[in-house]
Amino acid sequence: MTKKDSESRPISRALLSVSDKTGLVEFGKFLSQHGVKILSTGGTAGALRDAGIAVKDVSEHTQFPEMLDGRVKTLHPKVHGGILGMRENPAHQEAMQAHDIQPIDLVVVNLYPFEQTVAAGGDFDDCIENIDIGGPALIRAAAKNHRDVTVVVESADYEKVMGEMTQLNGATSADLRRALAAKAYARTGAYDFSHRRLVCRPARRALSRALVLFGQAPANAALR
Repeated sequence: MTKKDSESRPISRALLSVSDKTGLVEFGKFLSQHGVKILSTGGTAGALRDAGIAVKDVSEHTQFPEMLDGRVKTLHPKVHGGILGMRENPAHQEAMQAHDIQPIDLVVVNLYPFEQTVAAGGDFDDCIENIDIGGPALIRAAAKNHRDVTVVVESADYEKVMGEMTQLNGATSADLRRALAAKAYARTGAYDFSHRRLVCRPARRALSRALVLFGQAPANAALR
């Protein structure tokens, strides 16, 4: 076995939760045909089921219901433990077995359309409700453990994953997982920065008014 072969990781269970459903059904069918068990939530699960794809709700997987108007869906040890558990770490594997935590090998998440809501002129409360919490947590967990887990944040990357799984008998390479993890961190970083701009906006406006009042230039780089 070559080093590259030893670094490939098979995908047996996937978690799919997306706001942009582009290519979702095709990707879901591919995963199902390759024997991958699919976990999902809300509209993503509905779209997959409507296409005849077998799906298990995350709430059934965790035995804990979605709550707080959907604000809490995937924030559970059976989800994050399944993503973060290191496959070659005996202590991690022992803990996972002790708590009935099954590994999750593929995380496919694109985030609530926060930027689009702001750009469309949504009011402050609507914008706040479009800040995704569980999605970035899933993405960061999968990216952190990219040695074992594949993370996808853009539908344009479905083809890459399908190509490697076809070539590597249901697995992905370390090179692809690393590249996708880098893209994932870039996405969550930009997403978080967009929230900062929204939340700081009232403070920035108040500061500008105060500076004008006291005859100073209304500019402060720290609040831009």
